Amino acid sequence: MFGVPHRSKWVAAPLTALCLSVAAGVAAGDPFPVFPPDQNQLPQLPAEPPLYDLLPIPVPDEDPWYADPADLAAYAPGQIIRTRTVQTRILGIPFPVDTRQLLYRSNDVHDNPIATATSVITPGIPWLGSPRPVVSFQEAIDSTDSSCNPSYTLQTGTMKESLLAQHWLMQGFALNVPDFDGKFNTFNTFDEGKMVLDSLRAMKNDAALGLTDSGIALYGYSGGGSGSIRAAELRKTYAPDVRLLGTAIGGTPGDLRLQARYATMQQPGLTGISNFTMWLGFAGLSREFPEVFDAKKLLTEEGQRILQDVQSRCVYTIALTGMYRPISDYYQPGKTLESIPEVMQVLTEQSLGQQIPDSPLFWWHGMWDELIPPSVVLPVVDEYWNRGADLRFYTMPLPEHIINAAAGWPPAVAWTSAVLRGLPPGPRFKADFRIPGSPGLPGS
Repeated sequence: MFGVPHRSKWVAAPLTALCLSVAAGVAAGDPFPVFPPDQNQLPQLPAEPPLYDLLPIPVPDEDPWYADPADLAAYAPGQIIRTRTVQTRILGIPFPVDTRQLLYRSNDVHDNPIATATSVITPGIPWLGSPRPVVSFQEAIDSTDSSCNPSYTLQTGTMKESLLAQHWLMQGFALNVPDFDGKFNTFNTFDEGKMVLDSLRAMKNDAALGLTDSGIALYGYSGGGSGSIRAAELRKTYAPDVRLLGTAIGGTPGDLRLQARYATMQQPGLTGISNFTMWLGFAGLSREFPEVFDAKKLLTEEGQRILQDVQSRCVYTIALTGMYRPISDYYQPGKTLESIPEVMQVLTEQSLGQQIPDSPLFWWHGMWDELIPPSVVLPVVDEYWNRGADLRFYTMPLPEHIINAAAGWPPAVAWTSAVLRGLPPGPRFKADFRIPGSPGLPGS
């Protein structure tokens, strides 16, 4: 298992090296050789975390506030370890809200105790007549370093979805924004759901917030949808004390076996961007299941170097590093993910559909999503529907993952706002329009 490397303090050197290598090709001595002509030709990129080291706010792995207590196992899930008040910023500009951060105990995928943080944001808008409703906003963290988590990026003003989140604040709702991948930044496993639910328990446990009896809705897109829907699936068995009024998600992988099969292979056109999701997935899963996702046994030396390089990055440079660079080109002879039963077992067990949520769902997905094709999602949607989930699902006739995030967000805001105000969630429907077969279109 690769650890998270020590973060150095230089920034100018890698930026200079990047410019020179792009201008003149990858020079001798660079960590990666020139890649095959049908692959991503970018050299090793500067990572985002060293840039954060230059800011006056300490990154989480250097901030003692995040430290585990010696008796962490003695805490109950959702029990608060410590709290603090911080300044929230949007694009670096202070935002006039009250932000209280809670460090709390949760459990990892193996039910070992872990500590992680959530940020509870309360606007100055008065709320009268009932407890103030809460939207638990799961950002698509999709990163491998704790400095990419929202408890930190909310302080620096670099949380990439902050402009979306503010529209619930403008209505007077409070926001709960958890670090639901934990301080070790795992990815697409059911401990995400546990950390979301335990963040809501911690929020309820802090009497100073006044949100103990609040109604709660979950929201998330892509990786944020992963944490949200996993929380909805686990609520009944893991946290029945958390009352969910509804969950709105989009762009979220359903069957991880199908997603891995799609993202590991070379894909044409825009769909080749999807290759980065498997490098990210392998990096995260190797932290939870180091004996199963063992790069030394599965990947070539060059593949191991690429994986090491994405072990401490935020999503943007992970995407640039891994897109158009299929991990299948770096398997050792005779090895594939599908040839290792333990890998397929983990992907099966961590796929959606293990339990059916017992609260209303609003779910959308793009017809032509290059990162997560509908063919990865629709089998789980069918499973939910056939097992009686209180589901509203539709495919959106638009291309591209980010476009679908923006287009699906206004209906999700309207729906979550309605259920938080006590309105009915609306009738069940499954409008899963499918495109006819056409080479190069995801989901065809």
